Amino acid sequence: MKVLIVGGTGLIGGHCALLFQKEGHQVTLMARKTATAPSLAGMEFMQGDYINDDFSAGQLNGFDAVIFSAAADIRHIPYDGSVTYAEVNDVAVPRFAQACKAAGVGSFILINTFYPHVAPEKIGECPYVTSRYNTDVNVRALNSDEFKVCSLGAPFILGHIPGLAMPYIDTLVQYAKGNIPDLPLFAPEGGTNHMSAHSLAQASLGALLNGTGGRAYLIGDENYTWQDYLQLW
Repeated sequence: MKVLIVGGTGLIGGHCALLFQKEGHQVTLMARKTATAPSLAGMEFMQGDYINDDFSAGQLNGFDAVIFSAAADIRHIPYDGSVTYAEVNDVAVPRFAQACKAAGVGSFILINTFYPHVAPEKIGECPYVTSRYNTDVNVRALNSDEFKVCSLGAPFILGHIPGLAMPYIDTLVQYAKGNIPDLPLFAPEGGTNHMSAHSLAQASLGALLNGTGGRAYLIGDENYTWQDYLQLW
């Protein structure tokens, strides 16, 4: 299959790209900037911004499937209110999915978050959870016999691609090495599910090949308390 991976230069999209290529699919990465990781730099690349670009000029023609791993979370939203979750998730992602459908793409796999599944009481209360819920509902509403849509509710993701900077993971590495002496040893109460980026890539491929159109799947690997998780580090 000819597969476009939106957000393909990042951790999740990058792992999808590597797995899909290994399985014999023709992969194109789409992102605002070219890949920094050597293992991704040689792949086909389409520069694009799903939020602002107009994809009516035929750029999406010819792709059999799209793996979408680029919706915004708290790291991407400025505190000044100049950009909202609704703009970049609720509106822009379904608009891009609609463009894919109009271009004749056969399948669209949305990599989403587990929060609407595991904390539905936050829908309508937390802007982020509400936004990702709305995105999921609006994108899956586009499902049809000609355009299969599945979404994956992924938990906390951990992974590594050589040459790809991941500041929050790098901070955990330095913390575990004792290189942040002013940060005390502690763990918040509770815990959550964690999943490797490779497992998420496998789930994305599984959804593409075997998923039921219109379905939202809750996925994950291991449940850890925060204490157990940090002690693993």
